[in-house]
Amino acid sequence: MEIIKYLDNCKIVKSYRILDLKTFETGFYIKISVEFNDTSQLFISEYIDETERNYSYHWQDAENNLITRWNNAPYHKDIETFPHHLHTRKGIFESFDFTIIDILKVIEKSDN
Repeated sequence: MEIIKYLDNCKIVKSYRILDLKTFETGFYIKISVEFNDTSQLFISEYIDETERNYSYHWQDAENNLITRWNNAPYHKDIETFPHHLHTRKGIFESFDFTIIDILKVIEKSDN
């Protein structure tokens, strides 16, 4: 899988664990816990098949405080980018349809 190759080569990743992986004819489900060199963590959950994609990427600091969570849970219908949105300590905001690798690149560009 492309994400595993990316994690293996990502300079800010200290370690990762695949918590669950199910593959099937038209898609997959994956759950991964990533620890970064700065001790922050990213919890990845993604389900993809030929007609549906559900994701949640939850990034938190070493004290378990939310940094950012990106997801497409069908809430917050008032957000223009519905169902895509992100959560921070300051609130809920518009987001876009990101992939796991897109999120890792965002974290790489941060002060991580």
